[in-house]
Amino acid sequence: MTTTSLTTSRGAGRAGDKVFSAATLAAGCLILAVLFGVALFLVIQAIPALVASPDKIQGGEGFFSYIWPIVIGTLIAAAIALVIATPVAIGVALFISHFAPRRFAAPLGYLIDLLAAIPSVVYGAWGAAFLSGAMTPVYQWLAKNAGWLPIFEGPASATGKTILTAGIVLAVMVLPIIASLTREIFLQTPKLHEEAALALGATRWEMIKMTVLPFARPGIISAIMLGLGRALGETMAVALVLSSGALTASLITSGNQTIAAEIALNFPEASGLKVSTLIAAGLVLFVITLGVNMIARWVIIRHKEFSGAN
Repeated sequence: MTTTSLTTSRGAGRAGDKVFSAATLAAGCLILAVLFGVALFLVIQAIPALVASPDKIQGGEGFFSYIWPIVIGTLIAAAIALVIATPVAIGVALFISHFAPRRFAAPLGYLIDLLAAIPSVVYGAWGAAFLSGAMTPVYQWLAKNAGWLPIFEGPASATGKTILTAGIVLAVMVLPIIASLTREIFLQTPKLHEEAALALGATRWEMIKMTVLPFARPGIISAIMLGLGRALGETMAVALVLSSGALTASLITSGNQTIAAEIALNFPEASGLKVSTLIAAGLVLFVITLGVNMIARWVIIRHKEFSGAN
């Protein structure tokens, strides 16, 4: 290659780098602009509800009295989903990445990915048509034998449409998301680390505990937070499963509601101040989700010495 052609090639490469850099910068700025625009829209549209007289807001006690119960319901449903889904998803990911025979691992991984692609309305229909009825005897047994606990205090719902049922449906929805991401992070663990642990006499579980889990910790946190974001913002599945009602500490009685389901169920018929109230509820959900993601990012940065997910 001559000096002239080499110079031309380098010049073209530098031009390509500049174009690519400008495109990525524009994409990043576009994301920030869209996020800012959504936040600005929510704030402007929510102001009438935030400054309105308390007696004009649903419930007659002001916006914050209206939003507080459904914020708690949203957090309860998301917490139930994560408590159920996280250990199962991590176990499934470990099985696929380190225990399953290779001829079974790939099809099982594809199946998990397929579950993540199923529309939420399908999960909601399954929860409303099958799971809620199947859980009714369980709720009755819990109310009878563990009713001394506030979370299982009766009377049990006759339809099974409770916050616990919604939480189980959300757990099934977020499980494949967490499992898929953690599986990929587990597979990125340096093989030399694993082989060194085994060579020193560690068992398979000790090797995983010493090498795989520490390396994957940021990735696990990221996967859990992504699942939490899905659980916090899920609409149709929860709307199909939950029956509207007042906030209650019991997980097996009718009642409780989430922000997303509240908006979905009431927005079509809303008008005037009610629209502003629902948009203000959306603003609260936006702030909660943003806060969760910021906390997750802070936790990941604290463990950035492990390169699994930064």
